[in-house]
Amino acid sequence: MKVIVVKDQAAGGKEGFKVFKDALDNGAKVFGLATGSTPVTTYQEIVKSDLDFSNCTSVNLDEYVGIAPDNDQSYKYFMQSHLFDAKPFKESFLPNGLASDPAAEVKRYDKVIDEHPIDLQILGIGRNGHIGFNEPGTARDVTTHVVDLTQSTIEANARFFASENDVPKQAFSMGLASIMKSKHLLLEAFGEDKADAVKGMIEGPDSVDCPASILQNHDNVTVIIDEAAASKLSNKY
Repeated sequence: MKVIVVKDQAAGGKEGFKVFKDALDNGAKVFGLATGSTPVTTYQEIVKSDLDFSNCTSVNLDEYVGIAPDNDQSYKYFMQSHLFDAKPFKESFLPNGLASDPAAEVKRYDKVIDEHPIDLQILGIGRNGHIGFNEPGTARDVTTHVVDLTQSTIEANARFFASENDVPKQAFSMGLASIMKSKHLLLEAFGEDKADAVKGMIEGPDSVDCPASILQNHDNVTVIIDEAAASKLSNKY
């Protein structure tokens, strides 16, 4: 696990951009993408650049259940506004939040991942250590699945909605086994509220109590964290 500590999220975005550029320069064709506030500065750096993804494929981590793609809180909408409008991919895959048959949608998305092995997957981390929407206690061998979001995750996401009651209670998410199949994992975390989760991921035991700790078992992980997120680490990086 390569750990890079930066001053703040803006600096983290510049480091994240370097990882994307290096992957693209070295032939990466499939990029696993994430939403939320964490990857925004990395996407901003990509948008400002001359990187070209027109021959590449994107596969997103997750999507809320019950939200239409054109809803401004959907992850499809997020990706369009933060990246795809400026940097279109040849094809882009996200779970269908309005799927009438969730079990069939899970199988469809597993097939997408199997047919498009991910070269570089960007991840954030939740305050409870989740990656994607794989909450504490999630089985390590699970692939795409429907997740019941924990109260802490609902509260964390409420800032994006008019009220907490509007936050979806379920989401489709790549499973931990799906994520671990990616050739290179890039995890970013910024802010003091992520410090406990970061410590658990890097220095804690490999435990289902901190889903991100599974990354200790992957042979190609880059972690970019700011000084606040790194503040509880015992070792200096």
